[in-house]
Amino acid sequence: MPVFTTQSGKLKKLSSQPFSKEKELQTLVEQNLDELLGMHFLATEYTTTFGGRIDTLAVDYTGAPVIIEYKRNKNDNVINQGLSYLRWLQAQKVEFFEMLVIKKLGAEVAQKIEIDWKNPRVVCVAEAYSKFDIDTVEVIPMRIELFKYRNYEGGIFSLEPLGVSEQKSKTSSDVPVEKTTIDTTIEELTKKASPSTKEHFEDLRARIFELDENITEKATTLYVAYRVTKNFAEIHIGKNQLKVHLRPIEYNDPDSKVEKVSDSYNWTMDRRIYVKSANDLAYALKIIEESYQDVL
Repeated sequence: MPVFTTQSGKLKKLSSQPFSKEKELQTLVEQNLDELLGMHFLATEYTTTFGGRIDTLAVDYTGAPVIIEYKRNKNDNVINQGLSYLRWLQAQKVEFFEMLVIKKLGAEVAQKIEIDWKNPRVVCVAEAYSKFDIDTVEVIPMRIELFKYRNYEGGIFSLEPLGVSEQKSKTSSDVPVEKTTIDTTIEELTKKASPSTKEHFEDLRARIFELDENITEKATTLYVAYRVTKNFAEIHIGKNQLKVHLRPIEYNDPDSKVEKVSDSYNWTMDRRIYVKSANDLAYALKIIEESYQDVL
């Protein structure tokens, strides 16, 4: 969801910006655990006996042990990693964790906390989650919680829980009907495409959905559009190539593969890149991700 500031009665959308160092996100959360999540901080980069390191170890106000992992890029599998650490933590003696609480919080505070080993928590913090992350959380009967962060210009930071149960309800009731319509239309659009072009489209489509669980897909008679708050990619499916139209911004394009559409067409999505082979996919996805970042 976009965030705006008001300047003389006008709204200005704040730009989302990455942390200059990956550790900055973790440090910011750890130093503000009380304010952000209602937890007591215990340890950072805590080394386990099997060699792994728990990003953040904490205990919440109900006494539940908490493992926090940070998804610093879209390929990080923090959910499985967090579950592995949780299994290790549960295998330790109760006294181990209790002594850690006393050491970090002091005996007086520790006495007020009754450790709840029946309800440990795994908390994941990321800028975005893929559909596969959501599906994993849905089927695992444990306390796995997903939080989305945004770091904006001007020192503005947000952290909000992802309502997985709400997402599940929405998926079960709304998506099947919509998906049937979309798939039928996409099938029509891909009829003229060669087998390899169809394969490239499905691969690119899957990778786009991995960027953010809020991405929606809409097929038109001309292209397939992907959007969050606005369209950030429109894929035109040809016989031997995919033509992807993008947001009108400057891209990090060292190979000069992004073209500008002529102004005479008067298109809002006036940048485009072509996918003609499997070798083009990775490069194109990086460009598409920059277009996606522009609508956040």
